[in-house]
Amino acid sequence: MGSLFRSETMCLAQLFLQSGTAYECLSALGEKGLVQFRDLNQNVSSFQRKFVGEVKRCEELERILAYLVQEINRAHIPLPEGETSPPAPPLKQVLEMQEQLQKLEVELREVTKNKEKLRKNLLELIEYTHMLRVTKTFVRRTVEFEPTYEEFPPLENDSLLDYSCMQRLGAKLGFVSGLINQGKVEAFEKMLWRVCKGYTIVTYAELEEPLEDPETGEVIKWYVFLISFWGEQIGHKVKKICDCYHCHVYPYPNTAEERREIQEGLSTRIQDLYTVLHKTEDYLRQVLCKAAESVYSRVIQVKKMKAIYHMLNMCSFDVTNKCLIAEVWCPEAELHQLRRALEEGSRESGAALPSFMNTIPTKETPPTLIRTNKFTEGFQNIVDAYGVGSYREVNPALFTIITFPFLFAVMFGDLGHGFVMFLFALLLVLNENHPRLNQSQEIMRMFFNGRYILLLMGLFSVYTGLIYNDCFSKCVNLFGSRWNVSAMYSSSHSPEERRKMVLWNDSVIRHNRVLQLDPSIPGVFQGPYPLGIDPVWNLATNRLTFLNSFKMKMSVILGIIHMTFGVILGIFNHLHFRKKFSIYLVSIPELLFMLCIFGYLIFMIVYKWLVFSAETSRVAPSILIEFINMFLFPASETDGLYPGQEHVQRLLLVVTALSVPVLFLGKPLFLLWLHNGCSCFGVSRSGYTLVRKDSEEEVSLLGSQDIEGGSNQMEDGYREVTCEEFNFGEILMTQVIHSIEYCLGCISNTASYLRLWALSLAHAQLSDVLWTMLMRVGLRVDTTYGVLLLLPMVALFAVLTIFILLLMEGLSAFLHAVRLHWVEFQNKFYVGAGTKFVPFSFRLLSLKFSDDVA
Repeated sequence: MGSLFRSETMCLAQLFLQSGTAYECLSALGEKGLVQFRDLNQNVSSFQRKFVGEVKRCEELERILAYLVQEINRAHIPLPEGETSPPAPPLKQVLEMQEQLQKLEVELREVTKNKEKLRKNLLELIEYTHMLRVTKTFVRRTVEFEPTYEEFPPLENDSLLDYSCMQRLGAKLGFVSGLINQGKVEAFEKMLWRVCKGYTIVTYAELEEPLEDPETGEVIKWYVFLISFWGEQIGHKVKKICDCYHCHVYPYPNTAEERREIQEGLSTRIQDLYTVLHKTEDYLRQVLCKAAESVYSRVIQVKKMKAIYHMLNMCSFDVTNKCLIAEVWCPEAELHQLRRALEEGSRESGAALPSFMNTIPTKETPPTLIRTNKFTEGFQNIVDAYGVGSYREVNPALFTIITFPFLFAVMFGDLGHGFVMFLFALLLVLNENHPRLNQSQEIMRMFFNGRYILLLMGLFSVYTGLIYNDCFSKCVNLFGSRWNVSAMYSSSHSPEERRKMVLWNDSVIRHNRVLQLDPSIPGVFQGPYPLGIDPVWNLATNRLTFLNSFKMKMSVILGIIHMTFGVILGIFNHLHFRKKFSIYLVSIPELLFMLCIFGYLIFMIVYKWLVFSAETSRVAPSILIEFINMFLFPASETDGLYPGQEHVQRLLLVVTALSVPVLFLGKPLFLLWLHNGCSCFGVSRSGYTLVRKDSEEEVSLLGSQDIEGGSNQMEDGYREVTCEEFNFGEILMTQVIHSIEYCLGCISNTASYLRLWALSLAHAQLSDVLWTMLMRVGLRVDTTYGVLLLLPMVALFAVLTIFILLLMEGLSAFLHAVRLHWVEFQNKFYVGAGTKFVPFSFRLLSLKFSDDVA
């Protein structure tokens, strides 16, 4: 609890690392995650630092490993991820590992290149085979061409694409054949027609099965084409157009015998390529399987090695260049672990001189370290999203564990909805070690990281749902109603009681649609409901009026208690930082201002609840009117809540009025008095003054520790200031701004807590509307078709409940609860101007392969 209530005490340590043991020492520190390094070479470029060569070597190894992981994934070989993280490799093994990886990369690239080349050749031969098969029917050729000497040969029965006919015409006919993508056929044909001006004849045929493109590897539909043309110039144009449309052009055989020989040769070559390709793939898979066994440990080792060299680049060398000097922030409770880690590193390196450390005083503000576990981490993240706490100030996360889910539940109070949320969070908690949840998508990971917050939010919502007696917008009658309707009948009372009280009879019931129960009549109200709100209010027409009054007053009470608690926590900050004068001049006036106005409002609410009963409720004064009259001082006398109320209220207003100038001027005048009175009292400190670190206004506290505590003991990190640094105007302006914000904030923040009432009302009404529009319709249908309609209605009701009431309303209540903590609660005591302690730890490195492949 001490660590969660306030950040841990930090100290600045100086590490003296021998050049031969620095790598091993930092490896031991990285495994333990104890210290945060300070950069001692801020003015040195990243390319001019001592270990930039080693960092480049690590980046080269990362590139090789990324290539290996990419090839292993491409081959669909599972990558074994170990549960334990291997340590950083020793320096003597780094060169050997680099040589092995480079050799493996060269071998893989050669084998992969040969495989891709063989595969491309195989695909081209397959395409050529299909092209020959399809174009066989395009042109009819004679087996042997016998020239004829007819001057005018008959052409009526010859095809225009008959090769012998073209020869008899004496034309110089040429052919271009190949394959083209299906989507480019129409544009290709138009281009041929426009460029060649009709001197070509194009014939197409679609391949039945899609083929893989040798260039891109995509499986697409192809068209086989055969272009007949006349003349060499037309032929050049046709070939250029084929190149522009990325056609796969293959040579066309002149005779049927040549075609048959080519097809036989292609069949033989394809079989040989299949055999060679299978052997190449088997060898490549063997190499990748062997590499996959050690690639996980290699990736982790290279990451750790690179992190070590980055930290070494932050160190500075001494004048002899034999020792590295590092400055680190370390928790005081972990100093013995730091010394032990340095001893382990020196022992592993076998150095004669061990590395050592010593603590040094500093004027800088240490980073903030608050240790969390899987339960408190989510609540701490909510606080850190507002701002990381200043060093050693009170941490709101400890109290947020209870107040945050409770304020959420006040706005989300429903027994059924809270129980569904609790079950969902409980399922995440019970399966928190499941690997798929840790590697889920962003939205699911967000729910998983906040599983304990959801668990408490659901549990508190069940509690407030019992208080509101609200379960899916319906009341739950657990203990029986304490209201008795039969007691309102005149027949149940004596004649004397009938004359004194307004009772019901048959005529009254027959002529009135709405009747009101009178709790002042004996037997009607039999005492308060044991837990929460009586279920009879679910039937009342003035249910909303009653709940509005109850929830509005409850919101005001909770808000004022929450803000007052924040002011009280500020007192703990003043005590810890030894500013007792701030308690008397700041915290106490703030409490008086808050309690004399709004605390008195709570008193009136509770007093009216306790003193006035059902019999005297008609003469009870309005709290709102009484609270307004407190500031207006009405001339006419009022009955009031209690005797002497006017005198008490005037006394409270006087105390409030006196606390305001003290709040505005008390602290600046006290600091001015200390500043001017230092020489009068003879308080001096050998020419300099020690003041609390990072204090913006206590530059005038010359000896204030002696005045307040009678002690000269100061915390580490105090800075030296002189009397000339005191600026009364700046201190006065800062305090005036703070006081104005507080006084106005007390009013606006109290009104802001009414969102508890508004969100609770909205959630209840929306739930009631959803029940009325769906479930009531399904339940009122007759028995014949009722079941058939009820099932889809229940399914639709469940879906809308989850997405609207649980997700949307839950998110809305969550954001409003965050705002109440950030703005209304934390600004009373929490500065949040610190820096987070980020240790040099290998546990912070990403250990997933997906992060290594670009």
